[in-house]
Amino acid sequence: MPYLKIETNVDLNYDEKEQLMAELSQLLSQLLKKPESYVMVSMQAATNMMFGGTTDPCSYLEFKSLGLPESSTPVFSEAVTKLISSKTGVNRDRIYVEFSSPQRHMWGWNGGTF
Repeated sequence: MPYLKIETNVDLNYDEKEQLMAELSQLLSQLLKKPESYVMVSMQAATNMMFGGTTDPCSYLEFKSLGLPESSTPVFSEAVTKLISSKTGVNRDRIYVEFSSPQRHMWGWNGGTF
């Protein structure tokens, strides 16, 4: 049920994307204390993006998870931003993270909802 979508204008090769997604999947599993088998991560690299009037490296992340406590978002933001920055070279001040916690009936899986 946790889903992290990453968009960045940094051009990463296949192996770099795979490695980053794997590390983020493990990190989110640990932070959420949920099995990694529930975690989904997607990545779009080399996307046309502009932030602050420049096309310097930047990233936008959407993180959705059922029951995500608002009090935890600073911890998630710090951990995910740190990892993305270290692996992509994007400055931390050029990364936005959007959090959402949908209602259980608004999240489908396996032909049903939670």
